[in-house]
Amino acid sequence: MPLYDYRCDHCDRVFEVRQKFIDPPITVCDLCGHKVERLLSAPALQFKGSGWYITDYARSGKSDAKKETQPAAKSEAKADAKPASPSPKKDD
Repeated sequence: MPLYDYRCDHCDRVFEVRQKFIDPPITVCDLCGHKVERLLSAPALQFKGSGWYITDYARSGKSDAKKETQPAAKSEAKADAKPASPSPKKDD
């Protein structure tokens, strides 16, 4: 059963009520007797499974292609890099 959040217009009390989908919404605060309104809240999500897309559903062909291109890109970046300038020698 879902939880619904309500707020009283008079006393500003916010409370949760567990209701069925077919139950009518609450309209009166049980403490002060004034009007309440149902609040919008984020739904509770539960992900099931061992992981996300990469670990569960990725094809081995796609992941192998990425592994092959990454080392090549690193070696090209090293070739383009300027060599370090030698440090000046000190005369003692």
